[in-house]
Formats: sequence, structure tokens, C-alpha cells
Amino acid sequence: MADRSQQIEAIETQVRDLESSPLYAYRQENGFQPVIGEGDLHARVMFVGEAPGKQEAKTGRPFVGAAGKTLDKLLKSIGVARGDVYITNIVKDRPPDNRDPHKEEIELYAPFLRRQIEIIQPKVLATLGRFAMDFILDEFDLPEQGKRIGALHGEVLSAQAAYGEIAIVPLYHPAAALYNDQLQDVMEEDFRVLKPFFKG
Repeated sequence: MADRSQQIEAIETQVRDLESSPLYAYRQENGFQPVIGEGDLHARVMFVGEAPGKQEAKTGRPFVGAAGKTLDKLLKSIGVARGDVYITNIVKDRPPDNRDPHKEEIELYAPFLRRQIEIIQPKVLATLGRFAMDFILDEFDLPEQGKRIGALHGEVLSAQAAYGEIAIVPLYHPAAALYNDQLQDVMEEDFRVLKPFFKG
């Protein structure tokens, strides 16, 4: 059995060669990189966003732009270093003009995220934004499917993964704080629910 880093590297190779993706040509034309994810491969908490932005696609790293700075600040507010979590997106390539990912793009990239969850086996899946929340709620067939993020943010929902019980925590996307200052305090409060999962 390959170790976790080898398994993640295998995913990276498959995504890099994914010529069937509608985003592949756009990546090649712009000299972008796929963004697989980064962090602790034994992390208790795994953050899932929707898709990389321009800075992410340039560097091949998730959440390194303005939204990433907000995410780092939120992690720091609960005393957690970025390297102690795993951060990824559902869609691994940047959609043009920062548009929302299309349904077929989410479906195409979803198997890679499923494998990442199986490899890392987090205790918590913290979703960033409504696309990630909707996908994970559907994936784990939770009764909260279809609810809005405004109703669910900061809630700790119980789900069953193949490897055991898991908590799902819907969170606002860090970019939301860039457009709405008042959300910063709400997001800091929401992040506090993650703190107990880092103990023990």
C-alpha cells in the first residue's frame, strides 16, 4: 500500500493529465497549474473550497491570495497553524474569470476529492462557501441538504464516512469577508467550533 504522500502524488499526476476537463485548455493557454491541495496528510481538519483563483492557479497552491490571507488569520484566531490542516478544493483547475464552477466540472473533479478524503481520513470536513457545502451535504446524504449557508454556517453536523464518524462544519468562504466587513466577526465565531477538534 502506497503511503499517503505517494497516493496524493498519484492524484496530482492524474489531474495534471486530465485532458478531458473543460478547464484543461484554459490552464495550458495561461501557464496555470492544477491545485491539488496542501497541508498535513494526517490532519484532523480538512478544508474544502470550490475552485482555485488566479493566484492559486499561478502557484499551484490553494488559498494563497486575499481569501487565503483571511483563512490564515481565521486559523490563527483559534491558535492553529496552516500546516496543521489540509486545504483543498472540489474543482482542481481555475474556471475562467473567477466564475462559479459548472455542475459537470464539479462532477468531473469530485472523484479526486473523494480519494483525498479517504487518504487523509479527517475527523472534520470544514466546507468553505456554498458550493463546497452543497457538495459535501449531498455526498454524505445529510438531512440539511438544500438549506442555505446563512442557516448552517458554524453548525457541527454528524456524518458517517467509510472510515468512521465525521463532523461536517459549513463555513462562509473567506472571500466573503473581503466584501462584507461585518462577516469577519461571524467567521471568527464560527471557527471557534473547530478548536476542540485539534485537542487530543
